[in-house]
Amino acid sequence: MAKNVAASPGPQLDLSDVDHRVGKPVGGGQLWDPCSSSDIRRWVMAMDYPNPVHWDERFARESKYGGIVAPQSIAVALDYGHGAAPACVGHIPNSHLIFGGEEWWFYGCPVRPGDKLFQQRRFHDYKVTETKFAGPTMFSRGDTIHTNQHGTLVARERSTAIRYLYEEATKRGMFENQLGEIKRWTRTELEAVEKLRRQWLESNRMGVSPRFDEVKVGDTLPRRVIGPHSIASFTTEYRAFLFNIWGTFEWVAPPGVEDPWVYQDPGWGKDFAFDEEDAKIDPRKRDGLYVGPSRGHIDAERASEVGMARAYGYGATMGAWCTDYLAYWAGHDGMVRHSKADFRTPAFEGDVTYFDAEIVDKHPESAWGVPLVQIKLRLTNQNGEMLVGCTAEVELPL
Repeated sequence: MAKNVAASPGPQLDLSDVDHRVGKPVGGGQLWDPCSSSDIRRWVMAMDYPNPVHWDERFARESKYGGIVAPQSIAVALDYGHGAAPACVGHIPNSHLIFGGEEWWFYGCPVRPGDKLFQQRRFHDYKVTETKFAGPTMFSRGDTIHTNQHGTLVARERSTAIRYLYEEATKRGMFENQLGEIKRWTRTELEAVEKLRRQWLESNRMGVSPRFDEVKVGDTLPRRVIGPHSIASFTTEYRAFLFNIWGTFEWVAPPGVEDPWVYQDPGWGKDFAFDEEDAKIDPRKRDGLYVGPSRGHIDAERASEVGMARAYGYGATMGAWCTDYLAYWAGHDGMVRHSKADFRTPAFEGDVTYFDAEIVDKHPESAWGVPLVQIKLRLTNQNGEMLVGCTAEVELPL
């Protein structure tokens, strides 16, 4: 943990409500209902991930799973606050938040329709550094343990939140100065994007797993593309996170913790805060897109008010893209065991996102007790600018 000590006068983050919460369990939202097949289908639709084992009932019944099964990325969709909750702890006046990265560990327990996930959360640590984007900027980390209704460990997550003073980010206008106009795609360009998208979809639709002994360092994975991103695609993504549906969750607190930050005001700026009390009558008041901190994702004017210049996508979505991409290549007999993704810049309206990956190492033996290949994955936009850098360990059959 590093405290914010300024060498010269200037805007500062008020961390008086943060320090005493470091290392402590925190509360949050818990979904009322088990995961359904429709929840799974809605999620993969929003992630543009048409792996048939996740949505096609006939295909799934004939697979090793015997029916619809969720992708590994579903854990973030079944969690209140899409993983950011334990990293957004403490009231920081006039602040905003974007997702900075995710690290995941998966334990081989698939999520199926009828399963219900439970979360244990902990605020891990933070540091404050000066950034070109917003001046004093907090990088805070929180941990989530996901278990199912039987108490079986499904996944662990460590999320990184970036908290900053929105007025300072707006004043600096970094993205305003860098982005330029929204790209207008020609028909020829769109046809090339769709051709690449289709090639990836057909690259492993049957879920055949590469064998560990057959792959080698230097092999590349099939290229993928998502986009062009739009207000419609961002809205579809947001609506697939189940906690955004009216009345889907309750507030829970870890036992024996004084002031466990179940739901308190993080300090969002004007027009970005929830109205929890009035939402009991009008649930739109805590909807997130209509009222709340996610408004900037689909409203360019609101995005500019928090330093983002135009409508933009979700960090948790980019993390899910990484997991889905790797799992698709690994097939039905493989799986993603660990991934660490650093988010460099959002996916902005009008852009596309390309996926390029290479095997960089092989481990015949691992702490998991299975053979793993290490993969470096990069997500870039059409200008070659990096959105995400990801390193992952993927299990393959022998």
